[in-house]
Amino acid sequence: MPIMRTVLASALLAACAPVLAGTVTVITSFPKDLTQAYKSAFEKANPGITLEILNKNTVSGIAYVRETPAGQRPEVFWASAPDAFEVLGREKLLSPAPDAANAEVPDKIGSYPINDPGGLYMGQALAGYGIMYNTRYIKAHKLTPPVEWKDLLAPQWFGHLGMTAPSRSGTMHLTVETILQGEGWADGWQTLLRMSGNASQMTERSFGVPDGVNNGQFGAGPVIDFFGLSSKYSKFPVEFVYPSETSVVPANIALIAGAKNTEEGKKFIAFTLSKAGQELLLEPKISRLPVLPYKDLAGKIPQGYPDPAEIAQRSKVHFDADLSQTRYYVVQALFDQTITFRLSDLQAATKAIYEAEQKLGDKAKTGQAAELLDQARKLAWSPLIDPKTAADPEFLKVFTRDKKDASTNKQITQLEGEWSGKAKANYEQAVKLARQAAAL
Repeated sequence: MPIMRTVLASALLAACAPVLAGTVTVITSFPKDLTQAYKSAFEKANPGITLEILNKNTVSGIAYVRETPAGQRPEVFWASAPDAFEVLGREKLLSPAPDAANAEVPDKIGSYPINDPGGLYMGQALAGYGIMYNTRYIKAHKLTPPVEWKDLLAPQWFGHLGMTAPSRSGTMHLTVETILQGEGWADGWQTLLRMSGNASQMTERSFGVPDGVNNGQFGAGPVIDFFGLSSKYSKFPVEFVYPSETSVVPANIALIAGAKNTEEGKKFIAFTLSKAGQELLLEPKISRLPVLPYKDLAGKIPQGYPDPAEIAQRSKVHFDADLSQTRYYVVQALFDQTITFRLSDLQAATKAIYEAEQKLGDKAKTGQAAELLDQARKLAWSPLIDPKTAADPEFLKVFTRDKKDASTNKQITQLEGEWSGKAKANYEQAVKLARQAAAL
C-alpha cells in the first residue's frame, strides 16, 4: 500500500505541475551577434524555454517554411524584407498574433505601416538602405567618399565594390527595389548594372559585403544600415551613409502557421517588441533602429544615432511593398541571369567602355566614336525587360505560379536561358564596339 500511495501522489503532483516549456525555433537571416543577444536575454527572462536559431537567408527561409509540413514548422519568421512576409502571407503560411503586439509602437514610419494591416506580421525594428565604405581603403586608393548611389558608378570605383545578389539576400533585394522604385525601372536597372560592373565580386551572403568592407577587401558596398552602423560603433574604420534614394521600412517578425509550439512562439515575439527587447537593438554590435519611439527609450539612444523618422521624411522613395512583392521573383531572376551569373562578362564590357573613354578624352563626345560608345553603353547597361513587360500581370504571373508544375518550370527555365544568352551576347558586342571606338 505505501508503494501505491507513492505512485498516486507522484501522479497527482505531475497532473498539477505546469506543462514543461519547450523549444521555440526561429528562422532568421540576422547575424549571430543579434540572435545570440536575444537568445540569452529571452531564455533568462523565460526559464525553461530554449530558443533555437535556424539561420538561413530570406529566400531559403521562405522555401524551408513552404516545404515543411504543417504541425512540424518552426514558430517564428524574423527578417528584414517586408516583401518576403507578403509572399508568406499570400501563401497562408503566417498566423496573426495580436496578443504579442506592443500598443506603444506607432502605426507608421513616414507613410509606411509598421505592422501588417491584416495582423499577419509586426515591425520589430526599422531598417534603411545605403552605402558602407572603408575610410582607410578609400584614402589609400584616393577615392571620393560616396554619398549617393550614382557616386559608385564612376570609373574610379571599378573593381573596388563588393555586392551580393537579391536571390541570396533579402536585404539586397530591398536595396535593389529601393533603387528601382526611386529611379524607375529603366534608369534603376542602369544604375544596378553600372554599379555591378564596378564590383569585384558577388558574395554568397549579404554578410559577405560588410565583412569585406570591414577587412579592406572592398572599398564600399550597398548594405542595410545595421551592418554599417554596427561596424562603425564597434570601432571598425568604416562609415555608413543614407543616400537621398533610400527607404525606411520595418524588419518584421511573424508567427508561422502550422508551428509546433505556437504559444511560446508568441512569447518570443512579445519579448522582441517589449522595452527590454527594443533596448537590445541599441547594443553596439547590433545597432538597429527601434520601432518604439525614442521618447520611450530615453537615456538609451547613443549620441548621434540615426533618427528613422528624419531619414524617412527626407527620403525620395515611398516604398511600395505590394509592387516589390508582385515582381519579387522576376527581379531576382533577371538580376541573376544578367549580373550574378554574367559578372565577368559585365565587368569586361564596363572595363572596355572606361578604357575607350579614357583613351579618347573629348573625342568620345562627338562623331563616330561617340556613336559607338553610346551603343556599347546601351548594350551593357540597359535592362533586357522593358518597363511595360515588367508591369504585365500575365508575365509576372509566370513567376508566381507553383514552380513544381512542369510546364511552369519549363517556361521559367526557357526565359532565364534567353536572358542569359542575350546578356552574354550584349556584353561581348559592347566590348567589340568600345574597342572599335578606342581604335578611332
